Amino acid sequence: MRGRRKPPASPLPQRDGIDAVRVRLPEDREGRWASVGEHLVDRFGGAIGADRVAGMLDAGRFVGADGVAVRGSEPYARGRYLWFHRDFAAEEPVPFPVGVVYRDERIVVADKPHFLATMPRGRHITETAVARLRRELDLPDLQPAHRLDRLTAGLVLFVVRPQDRGAYQTLFRDRRVRKEYEAVAPYDASVALPRTVRSRIVKERGVLAAREEPGEANSESYVELVERRGALGRYRLVPATGRTHQLRVHMNALGLPIVHDPLYPVVVPEGASEEWDRPLQLLARALEFTDPAGGEPRRFESALRLSAWPEA
Repeated sequence: MRGRRKPPASPLPQRDGIDAVRVRLPEDREGRWASVGEHLVDRFGGAIGADRVAGMLDAGRFVGADGVAVRGSEPYARGRYLWFHRDFAAEEPVPFPVGVVYRDERIVVADKPHFLATMPRGRHITETAVARLRRELDLPDLQPAHRLDRLTAGLVLFVVRPQDRGAYQTLFRDRRVRKEYEAVAPYDASVALPRTVRSRIVKERGVLAAREEPGEANSESYVELVERRGALGRYRLVPATGRTHQLRVHMNALGLPIVHDPLYPVVVPEGASEEWDRPLQLLARALEFTDPAGGEPRRFESALRLSAWPEA
């Protein structure tokens, strides 16, 4: 079977570090769409309204591969590619910078602050680490090799060039990256540490918190107490797997919920604005791997510190 040809490059530049949306006109066996406009109204009208789609066409916001605005009256043609930029809702700026720990021609290792999503998702689009770094470093092809939770701060590895992306993403997929985290949580002398925690974690779409349930373990974390200050402890966490909220779930299961965690043990309803002075006390402290480009060992450490554990 002949494979589908690679789509042409977008004729539209990024906007606020976000790529234009690419649309491929599908096969129309039933002959429903005589024109491009009829298809676009069918496709997007339910989400944003037919009048708004028509207005975008009138304004020339849909373009073809040649960068020329598409008219709604143009005949429908299966397989044709179109591009347009979405309208972004206003986002509350995250008032913390994205640090750059390391940069070369292949990778950027960034220090992501608390509250900033790694990549566009849901209501966080332009206020994301990848969008910011694309703008600030003038690297439009930059992509994350993995994801770090929005509320967690610390190291994220980004790939500069599309041709290198697969090699670095494969490191994370195959668990060939050692990740080390730091957390501040209650101290409890009755919890024997260090220990390795294994459990089955389930995260349902649309449900904020993950949960543990009986069954074969699909997650594993090493937990070690590094230091104690009164009622709090500083912990080193080394995950062997990467389930959603894994470290937060495992610390809570030990009776050591991470300080300022809005989900574990109790889900706090999402508010209208962030509590910038109460970040989750979880930090991706170190990344360690063998670089697929040259075979040399790499280790990067975050320059950030957790606010609940200031330097002595």
